[in-house]
Amino acid sequence: MTTAPRTDTLYIQSLAKGMRVLECFADHPSPLSLNDIATFCDMDRSAAQRMAYTLVSLGYLERGVNGRGFVLGKKILERTFDYLRSVPLLERATPLIVDVQKESGERVELSLFDDLTIIFALRRQTKRQTYTTTLIGRRLATIHTASGRAVMSHLPAEAVDDIIARSTATPLTSRTVTDPARIRELVAQAGSDGYALASEESMLGEINLASAVLDHEGKPIAAIDISGSLADWTAEEFAKRFSPMLIGATRALSGKPGLS
Repeated sequence: MTTAPRTDTLYIQSLAKGMRVLECFADHPSPLSLNDIATFCDMDRSAAQRMAYTLVSLGYLERGVNGRGFVLGKKILERTFDYLRSVPLLERATPLIVDVQKESGERVELSLFDDLTIIFALRRQTKRQTYTTTLIGRRLATIHTASGRAVMSHLPAEAVDDIIARSTATPLTSRTVTDPARIRELVAQAGSDGYALASEESMLGEINLASAVLDHEGKPIAAIDISGSLADWTAEEFAKRFSPMLIGATRALSGKPGLS
């Protein structure tokens, strides 16, 4: 996790190092030793020890089972709670997401647009979902998802080209579309249809249908998606069945002031 040094005077290097310690658990969810933290965060063992000690004292890290290694602390959940309750969009979207999930019987999610990625903030699952597909906070590449392409369909062409040019994400499956020209075609199709469709691009055997949520200035800030199984639907049947419901939901949520 080597990071180039910053030269701007307002940037606090020590604070950034502490955040890097927390972020290294994204790729290494098991307990980490001081040597692990030092290696993953590109710092010496003494610095890793001071950072870990401070974060344990504050509750953002905890000792692992039998005191071995370090794991993320429960206080992280408090900050997640603080974020979720601070975003008006999520409060307004929650009852709508619940209703769409009940009506469709499929997994329904809201993801926030964050430049090169989308991040799941609300998820309503069905009983057949795996554990990781129920968790908020997961990021996926904007260009590789139906939600991301639905968002991109409301951006100027130069912004779409910029996102594609800067994206370096690894495809999630063998079916993930990576060709820039084809991605542009899918974005244009989403703009025409009012929704984006992806088949087996995030998970094999899964269909994703997404439509963008716009703020009061018409800028895309999020997307709602409905996900189903190819064992139950063809992609065409899924889109025909659920696209009116999905577009109705995003239109009901879009255009309101104070969403972001």
